[in-house]
Amino acid sequence: MTAVTVVGIDRIQSRTVWVVSGAQVLGGVAVAGSVAAGSLLAAGVSGSEGMAGLAQTAGVAGAALLALPLARIALSRGRRAALVTGYGIGAAGAVVVIAGAVTRSVALVLLGCLLVGVASAAGYQARYAATDLADEERRGRSLSLVVWAGTVGAILGPNLLQIAGSLGMALSLPQLAGPYVVTFAALVGASLILFLFLRPDPYRLSLVRQSAAEGGIPVVAPRLGAGLAHLRSNRGAMLGMTVVAVGHMVMVMVMVMTPIHMAHVDVTLQLIGLVISVHVAGMYALAPVVGWAVDRWGRIPVVWAGLAILIASCGMAGMAAGDDVPLLGLGLFLLGLGWSCTLIAGSTLLVDDASPADRPAVQGLSDLVMNVAGAVGGALAGVVVMISSYSVLCVVAVVPVLALAVLTTRWGPHSRPPA
Repeated sequence: MTAVTVVGIDRIQSRTVWVVSGAQVLGGVAVAGSVAAGSLLAAGVSGSEGMAGLAQTAGVAGAALLALPLARIALSRGRRAALVTGYGIGAAGAVVVIAGAVTRSVALVLLGCLLVGVASAAGYQARYAATDLADEERRGRSLSLVVWAGTVGAILGPNLLQIAGSLGMALSLPQLAGPYVVTFAALVGASLILFLFLRPDPYRLSLVRQSAAEGGIPVVAPRLGAGLAHLRSNRGAMLGMTVVAVGHMVMVMVMVMTPIHMAHVDVTLQLIGLVISVHVAGMYALAPVVGWAVDRWGRIPVVWAGLAILIASCGMAGMAAGDDVPLLGLGLFLLGLGWSCTLIAGSTLLVDDASPADRPAVQGLSDLVMNVAGAVGGALAGVVVMISSYSVLCVVAVVPVLALAVLTTRWGPHSRPPA
């Protein structure tokens, strides 16, 4: 371990970031490309707009259900096994969605969306792989680079809706099944990249590194309960988890119903895809800047910035008509940027005091809470739009942001300052 520590840790860390980032590009194509398609497919097959929100809720629920099992795999077998498993299950889910589209079975569509959501869980946990070997003063930037890597794929995915739809029809499939053909191919590719090239495993190497730092005493990977104990005893970590969860819930609430809001006035799939891709650009494109700000100015100031941006985004989106593509695009871009601030600042705050051995457990619990919050937000969004309107939904979405602002005011000064 001494030779690896002196000669190779930086090189291995750099390689880890590049490999995980490459997989994230394909994961971004897969997940982002299926967002609008899943909503529209579920609504079309069932004849109910409420199913649009339920389709995305199923995806978020899938991410929530597998967050802890993937964390358990990471603890016992390393990051590579966990990420490959998550992306592989997502690829299988794409096949199930295609079967549901062909048979016009909303149950199969929802089941497939749930399984595709597991790929989202893998994508979220991939960002933490970049922190396993990162120095504390560069933790935010390392994490943000993996988040940013999803930009190309995540922007490209929604803009492939029209082309993917044509591909589906060329394969004698329903038009909206086409995006899931692309999702399947992209997730298989991401799995192969990780399986072949994520070596040595960064989490397992971090345990060896920790053991060397402690005089050669073996470090045993903890159980998931260790993550819960860490959260209970660390107010900063608890705040970080809450920031990530609320930011994700608000983003899902507004984003998931935007395609339906636009479809009410017969906006083309191409324009719907454009707005979603602008939203995804907000989520990922400025991630390195956000990560730098987290390391430079601190976790809490970036959280405050994210909350302010989320409030502004809900105001803009709520005022926009379904065919007001520029205003909806700006509102959705800011929605993504606010999410980026809360995700990166909150995630960094979450692991600041966690030992390398404890991190997968803490991260898995946080991702569980985040995805449950997103599932609740998606379900609530469908109900609110069914009984009221998209504009009212945007007002409702501001409520948890304001509540988090109050909590941050109370807890923020007591949380651990940045390095």
